[in-house]
Amino acid sequence: MTKRQPVDTEVTFDTVRKIALALDNVEESTSYGTPAFKVRGSLVARLHQDGCSLVLRTGFEERAELMAADPETYYITDHYLNYPWVLVRLSRVHPDALRDLLGGARRLAAAEKPRKSGRRRNK
Repeated sequence: MTKRQPVDTEVTFDTVRKIALALDNVEESTSYGTPAFKVRGSLVARLHQDGCSLVLRTGFEERAELMAADPETYYITDHYLNYPWVLVRLSRVHPDALRDLLGGARRLAAAEKPRKSGRRRNK
């Protein structure tokens, strides 16, 4: 993983929206009362309740690499320790890195078996 420095143009949730909705089969939704993006009901990413971070699907190994390479941008809270998610500070993430991360998150979500209705698993 290469560490990407913040850019002059701050990434906003509108940036996230444009990137996410350009990906195959991604639709806008909600999760825990926040704007979110899903593939067939599986969560790809959502705005964290702090309004400044993105909760992004990832693997545990990739999460560890991201946090080790750039802990100012990528982090977790105790709530996410046992779940394959990483928090991304929108003010620090590079748009190219975000594009790559959202693409990977979409692939992970798409690989998940379709959810049965009425079951909540989004973290």
